[in-house]
Amino acid sequence: MSADVLEVRERPHATSLRAVWPSIFGLSVVFLVEMLDNSVLNVALPTIARDLNASATDLQWITSGYSLLFGGLMIAFGTIADRYGTRRVMLLGLALFALANLAVLAVRTPGELVAVRAAVGITAAMTAPGTMALCFRLFDAENLLMRATGVISSIGLVGLAAGPTLGGLILQVLPWQTLLVMNVPIAVLAALCIRFGIPADDPAHRNAAPLDLPGALLGTGTIMLVLWTATLAVEDGWNHPAPWPAGAAALACAAGFVVRERITAHPMFDFALIRRPQVSAGLAYQAAIGLGLAALSYSVTLQLQLVWGWSPAEAALGNLPQIVVMLAVGPFVEKFVDRLGAHRAGPIGAAAVIAGLLLFGLAGRYGYLWIAIALAVTAAGMRVVMIIAAVTVMRGLPEDRTSTGAALNDTSQEVATSIGMAVTGTIVAAALTGPLAGIGSGGATTHSFENAVTTATLALTAVCTLLVLWAVRRGAGSR
Repeated sequence: MSADVLEVRERPHATSLRAVWPSIFGLSVVFLVEMLDNSVLNVALPTIARDLNASATDLQWITSGYSLLFGGLMIAFGTIADRYGTRRVMLLGLALFALANLAVLAVRTPGELVAVRAAVGITAAMTAPGTMALCFRLFDAENLLMRATGVISSIGLVGLAAGPTLGGLILQVLPWQTLLVMNVPIAVLAALCIRFGIPADDPAHRNAAPLDLPGALLGTGTIMLVLWTATLAVEDGWNHPAPWPAGAAALACAAGFVVRERITAHPMFDFALIRRPQVSAGLAYQAAIGLGLAALSYSVTLQLQLVWGWSPAEAALGNLPQIVVMLAVGPFVEKFVDRLGAHRAGPIGAAAVIAGLLLFGLAGRYGYLWIAIALAVTAAGMRVVMIIAAVTVMRGLPEDRTSTGAALNDTSQEVATSIGMAVTGTIVAAALTGPLAGIGSGGATTHSFENAVTTATLALTAVCTLLVLWAVRRGAGSR
């Protein structure tokens, strides 16, 4: 064993972010790539369609294939990381991620690009749970954990906001394949930072239980089918036959997963974990945030473009208050929590989210100023809640389940967002007699659309409020 590894293993918890800045930088880069990936490539879809002669279905699978595998496999890879080493799985995932992106240079058909994107989604799911789990390996003090979480998520938000612009600029001078190939040096840089900056996996802190492969397959299938059902419901509507078999299959997988986990001696997922007050409260907060994101991300863009006639570029700028406020609030979350305590700061942040959703639902149709205020208020609350919830979930788990906890944290928000989008899309579709593109053509159609958006937003806000109240109650029980 090398002296470098011995030194890393024996290093105590850091007392500042500056002391471990290469490690924080590496983890931030991993999260940046995850947030950047789809947003960058979406700009290139028209170019890809022309270059590869791709159909609309091909383009859908190029984006959805990545998202489904990424979201569906996170918990499975989280449990694998807890058993075989979080840093080891992260480094392996980054190596395979680089190779998967490099493979785009050999793509000649839409099917080959779908396969490449699927491979990228799988390898990204290998790295995702380790981001928070490895961050918690660096620090012990809760204020430093919140500060580090804020830094990592802020860099990811920059990627989310800058992705379309960056992708558009690159496409002006370079081929679309560059958008994937540029991930290769980024992955290598992240791997070097993590390899030499984060303590090596300690076998004593791993989950020693055998891997439950049937449980992993059933759990992954459940999440992927739920995400796919929500996607089909938004795109085709419930009047189309496609969502129903997918939803039935999701329920069957979920039932099989529950039965399997209850009868096996070594379950992949211990349901006792989510009964812990801190964990269940944090997951409820994340689900509430997911519903809030769904209500805004789906409705605001349609309102700006289809009702008010804004261009896609103008609509993108119209959504900027959300990203800008999230970035601006990030550095102050630690002080806010330190002054009030997480048990007060979390509910206050959640109340801001609920207030912003109500403002959008009731006043968003009357002018952009109301939408901008709603985006800013919800963004401030979301930023606080996201950081508190992530730390709360991770703090509530034993050390040999941190990667699973990180995966649960991310998956709960992603699934809730997909369900919220499906609910909003269903209510809007039910209120319209024609296609979405015709919303701005007549007063009655526009009025029906805006009423449907209000109904959907208020319905999701009600569920969001119930989740928050439950989370507050659970959190109070853990103090």
